Amino acid sequence: MKPVVLTCGEPAGIGPEIAARAWAALADRVPMVWIGDPRHLPNGTPVVVVENLADACAIGARALPVLHHPFDGSATAGIPDPANASGVIEVIARAVALVQSGEASAICTAPIHKKALKDGADFAYPGHTEYLAALAGQTDVVMMLASEQLRVVPTTIHIPLGDVPAALTPALLRRTIEITRNSLQQQFKITNPRIAVCGLNPHAGEGGAMGSEECDWINTLVSDMIAEGYDLRGPLPADTMFHPAARAGYDVAIAMYHDQALIPIKTLDFDRGVNITLGLPFIRTSPDHGTAFDIAGKDLANPSSMIEAIRMAHHMATA
Repeated sequence: MKPVVLTCGEPAGIGPEIAARAWAALADRVPMVWIGDPRHLPNGTPVVVVENLADACAIGARALPVLHHPFDGSATAGIPDPANASGVIEVIARAVALVQSGEASAICTAPIHKKALKDGADFAYPGHTEYLAALAGQTDVVMMLASEQLRVVPTTIHIPLGDVPAALTPALLRRTIEITRNSLQQQFKITNPRIAVCGLNPHAGEGGAMGSEECDWINTLVSDMIAEGYDLRGPLPADTMFHPAARAGYDVAIAMYHDQALIPIKTLDFDRGVNITLGLPFIRTSPDHGTAFDIAGKDLANPSSMIEAIRMAHHMATA
């Protein structure tokens, strides 16, 4: 089996410690290799530096296989060092090259700190997803948050709420639905995904009384895509979409904006949600949390989301 590649993420955050704990939890079940500077891993982590990924599977049951990537700076918990910014970026690019070459089965990325990357290396991307898309030569990618209880996709992501109506266009919503369905078919082996579409406005506009977008174009777009063979339902009121009986009726929910998607999944499964990038030519997952500088190095970080992200990457690669 080809290993899942784990990127180191921000060395001053919780990434190295949750990677070590995830390896300890999954060592005998999921082949993996960590890329980074082993100096940044927690003291006492069993490590074997490997030269190539083929060696990782045999080693992984007794030690964390590491592809050594030297960093210029040390790692002080909670305090990002600008000298490490270039190393963090290079590790991501190295992971992409490994999965594109077929040496790795998937990528699982540890959290980065975007300000540290911008300050230390003039990082030009809003985040991981956009950088991965650029490395892959892709223009359209979608963020899906997933757990055992819910899969949800925000159509617009990190923009102010006041900007959502203008950013939410028929073309964007259509493309989001297309990428989501294709990815569920190809990577999750769901033949005909059942897709629920949230309304933008309260009560899905209530016939225009609480907003016009549903009547103006969302209803028509959903109807058109149903006629094209998509299994869609909606637009549905977002406040009635996420209770257990409603979730049983669909495989994924398409939300219109960031919090409409993330509030339900973080409420249902805060510690084990996984971020998956759809639309890339390879599998990429990540834990659904940030660098957590406030608890880094204090032995408080919960590795559950990282464990689930690695497990899901492996499952998607072997399904």
